[in-house]
Amino acid sequence: MQRLVYENSWDKAVADQDRETIEKVFQETCIPGEQETSFSMIRTALNYKGELLVTGVLHNYKQDRFTVEKKQLTYKEEGRTIAESVFTIPQIVLEAETSMPWTFIFPVESIKNEPVLAGGQLDFIN
Repeated sequence: MQRLVYENSWDKAVADQDRETIEKVFQETCIPGEQETSFSMIRTALNYKGELLVTGVLHNYKQDRFTVEKKQLTYKEEGRTIAESVFTIPQIVLEAETSMPWTFIFPVESIKNEPVLAGGQLDFIN
C-alpha cells in the first residue's frame, strides 16, 4: 500500500496549509497500471533568480528503492517543453510504494520557453 513520507527538512518546515494540500494530492492520486514512478503537480512558480520551481508529490510504485541520481527531468505545458535539466538529489530516497513531496528547481539556463505556470507536467526521461 502506497504511503506518504516527508524528507526531514520538509517535515520540519512545511506549513500546515501546504501539508494539507500535499496530503489531499496524495490521497487523490490513482496508482497507474504500468507506470513505476510519477509526479503529481501542486504548483509552479518563478523565484527571484528567474529559476523555475516545480512542486508536487513524487510517487514510487515499484517494489524497489527509487533515487534521483542523474535523472533527466522535463517540465512541459500543453505538450511544449518549458525546461529540461539533469538532477541528482541525494535527499530523495523513496522506498518501495512510497510518495514524497518535493520542489524541483530548474536553473535559468535550463528554461527553453517562457512558462505560463499552469497546466504543466513533469516527466522523468531516464
